[in-house]
Amino acid sequence: MFERCLVCTDFSDGLHRLIHFVPELAASGCQQIVFVHTVPFWDEWGVPRVDHEKIDQARTRLLAATMDCPADTEVQIEVVSGKPTETIPKLVAHYHSQVVMLGTPTRSLAQETIFGSTTVGLTRSLTQPLMILRPQLISTYTREELSLRCQHLWRYLLIPYNGSEAAQYLIQELKTILPQNDQQRLQACLLVWVITESGGRREFRYEVEEQMAQEKLADVQAELEAYGLQVETVVRSGDPMDELNDVALEFDISAIATAYVSRGALMDWTAPSFANEILRHSWFPVLFFSPQE
Repeated sequence: MFERCLVCTDFSDGLHRLIHFVPELAASGCQQIVFVHTVPFWDEWGVPRVDHEKIDQARTRLLAATMDCPADTEVQIEVVSGKPTETIPKLVAHYHSQVVMLGTPTRSLAQETIFGSTTVGLTRSLTQPLMILRPQLISTYTREELSLRCQHLWRYLLIPYNGSEAAQYLIQELKTILPQNDQQRLQACLLVWVITESGGRREFRYEVEEQMAQEKLADVQAELEAYGLQVETVVRSGDPMDELNDVALEFDISAIATAYVSRGALMDWTAPSFANEILRHSWFPVLFFSPQE
């Protein structure tokens, strides 16, 4: 599904463990894997300096990724100085990376506002998809569990869909990468439509909305099945995030896909948004598609 992958780690997010699973990442379709660590400048009498000692230490830790590398897989190590929001986009452009992997913890809006986030900055500057993995999970997987996870990063995607412009954009973005889906790395999709409940809804109105949702999902299902995917559809009612989590637990998904439709939405990270809720709070891996405009 993605052949060129940039893996970013700060050594506290668990993603540095992936240096020991290069063959498994290759099995998921990655032909080029770039491991990236950014070392901040250190201040000497008010003058920013490159911390060569920490750079050497980080490079030594990451070099294990090159020890067990399949013959047809390229592995690169990049340890650079600066801010991740500035260095990562440059590396993405240099290596023509198709997806960027990040270890981002679940956070509240207050925490995001106070501490900021590398992920927030990258969603605003990159057009490539971000694969967001939760450190709380990656750090606790056994080696056997992490091996399987690396082999099946994108095997089964849960796709929230409600007919909105953002939902349609997400489907179009998936369709642009599906022709590259050699050996069926992405095998299945689960389309989930959540009807938001309201206190005044009558039963017959819900039935009408459910039928409309099923019809629209059937059209999208046919579009994706044309690419050889197995596609299932689910319609639920209730709180979108609660229902999405329940469905994700019920089905054997690999990740949740979501997207913004415009850069304007990314400028207001604090605005209420289903995509924001998924990016902040879902414990499942999240495949986020950035706007192209």
